Amino acid sequence: MRSISVVIPVYNGALSLPELVRQLEQVLPTLAEQYEIIFVEDDGKDNSWEVIRQLAREYPWVRGFKHMRNFGQHNALLCGIRQARYEVIVTMDDDLQHPPEEIQKLLERLDENVDVVYGTPQREQHGFLRDMASQVTKIALQSAMGVDVARNVSAFRVFRARLRDAFANYQSPYVSIDVLLTWGTTRFAAIPVRHDPRRLGVSNYTLRKLIVHALNMMTGFSTLPLQIASVLGFALTVFGLIVLIYVGGRLLFEASVPGFPFLASVIAIFSGAQLFALGIIGEYLARMHVRIQGRPTSVVRENIEASTESETAEREPIA
Repeated sequence: MRSISVVIPVYNGALSLPELVRQLEQVLPTLAEQYEIIFVEDDGKDNSWEVIRQLAREYPWVRGFKHMRNFGQHNALLCGIRQARYEVIVTMDDDLQHPPEEIQKLLERLDENVDVVYGTPQREQHGFLRDMASQVTKIALQSAMGVDVARNVSAFRVFRARLRDAFANYQSPYVSIDVLLTWGTTRFAAIPVRHDPRRLGVSNYTLRKLIVHALNMMTGFSTLPLQIASVLGFALTVFGLIVLIYVGGRLLFEASVPGFPFLASVIAIFSGAQLFALGIIGEYLARMHVRIQGRPTSVVRENIEASTESETAEREPIA
């Protein structure tokens, strides 16, 4: 049998964690000889860390890491992925929407010569605006990943731990686990699985966070915005040449060319296009500046290793 590490980012999930561990306790022994749960507490506002401490005392296969500050879901995932000990890594949310019994379906598909398997929800459980923002994010992700399965990605995923070697040296505050996985493989798959409605608490992924994440993916891992700016600039240049030919032709027959509002509109279009292109270039330069600074993906304040019944304080970024 295989060995499994389950990585779960935690943010204000104190209410759901005990039930989640209970469900995993029933499922994991049927799937693997060795297994562990890695909670990465992303500096939330509730008592999630105290709950993780208690769970680590009760279950010897539960480990915990607490961030110094809120780094974000994908940064927390990367921290846990780098700490995983076993050959297969499962990622899932802390809100009980990803049923542990569905892990078996993902593992069965993983055995079919693929490296990453996503558990796509059979039906979205969110509101209209959230679903629309999620689709926009997936379109952005497709441009960054360059694979067809990008439209079916999910936080519920299974992949081989050796893929970590492809992004072992990655250090940037802008993280997308799905894009980083493409650095190591092109063998992706997605299967529909059951996603349960959220029973406890409220979602921490707001419409604003989804939009920001989409923008970070497009400007941090893709050249699509630059390509859009180039195409827009070329199209407006052609349009300007057409206007120039039109104006030159009118001058051959008339002393002056009427239509100042038209010319003013053309100038405004060109000015707007230039500012748009400069703004996109500025976003890329800003990200280059941040990467040159060497800011870490995450910094751990405390970690819990239940197997050794010890807790240590960490002041260095997880490498």
